[in-house]
Amino acid sequence: MRRILGLTAAATVVVLGASACGGTGGSGSDDTKPAANAAPGGAPAKGSGSVTVYSVDGLADWYTKRFADFEKKTGIKVNLVESGSGEVVTRMEKEKGNPQADVAITLPPFIQRAAQADLLTAYAPAGSDKVPATGKDAQGRFTAVVNNYASWIYNPDTAKPAPTKWAELTDGRFKSKLQYSTPGQAGDGTAVLIQLQHLYGKQGALDYLKRLESNNVGPSSSTGKLQPKVGKGELSVANGDLQMNLASIHNDKSNFKVWFPADDAGKPSTFALPYFMGLSSGAPHADNGRKLMDYLLSTEAQTSVSADALGLPVREDVKPTDANAAEITKALEGVEIWAPEWDTVLKDLDADLAAYNKAVGR
Repeated sequence: MRRILGLTAAATVVVLGASACGGTGGSGSDDTKPAANAAPGGAPAKGSGSVTVYSVDGLADWYTKRFADFEKKTGIKVNLVESGSGEVVTRMEKEKGNPQADVAITLPPFIQRAAQADLLTAYAPAGSDKVPATGKDAQGRFTAVVNNYASWIYNPDTAKPAPTKWAELTDGRFKSKLQYSTPGQAGDGTAVLIQLQHLYGKQGALDYLKRLESNNVGPSSSTGKLQPKVGKGELSVANGDLQMNLASIHNDKSNFKVWFPADDAGKPSTFALPYFMGLSSGAPHADNGRKLMDYLLSTEAQTSVSADALGLPVREDVKPTDANAAEITKALEGVEIWAPEWDTVLKDLDADLAAYNKAVGR
């Protein structure tokens, strides 16, 4: 689970028990924590002046300021429920007969899964015309809100020399010093499998992960919880995502560095792993949900993404010039960025996860 910060009174936070994101931090708990004004059973409180967001964890720094500003502008209070990527959708599926969420924010391919399960209804937020086609659903069911990229981290004190290639991670020097979040449970963990399939093909990815398992500490449903382990030197290497990793370095002074593993020819690559948002089907406060989505995609909110969240804006007409934006751009220098076909990823995902679990003996 990603790092979770205490929010201002503008947002009530409920942290779900099952984490599925790489989001992907460090000190978040896996225990369910009902909000002070939650309804019986842990459901967020309802009200005409509220909006409930089910979100993958990782954007707490941004949410803190943006939700406070949104409430100040509109009088609408944001109830935030944070969890892992897959759990956002799983909870919505369980509540399909009685929807509780107004807005869902999660990573691919889980947002696509929500759309295919009719958990999202079409809505094009104001400003979505400034988002490139790759950042939104052709049927209008979801739109990117913060750009992000799959990455890895290493501890500079224990990983000597620093790794540069995927092949190095199977070296004996990383035995019991490496961990990655579990594909299918964590969004960033699923990204590991997708990246390896891109480089080596499906069978080649399975063969690699089978070899890597001898170094892997074990399954982890939470990418964010790997960050403090790397920072303390308990692990030398772990997977992550660029936004979460840079935020941890900045906010927690974490002792690790971000890197992008290279293929056997020495070429590093990654792919965009955006946070997507969509309006829930049957949302109890749909009008408030639309207003919040409009606000999060506004020029004002998008301009703050890099400064407050270490992510990048999704609007093509927003060009941040702050130091954080420059740092993100520098981190991606020389890294090939490719684009998965997410509908295909989702179609094959169950079979790919079954093959993965068999390959690593789970």
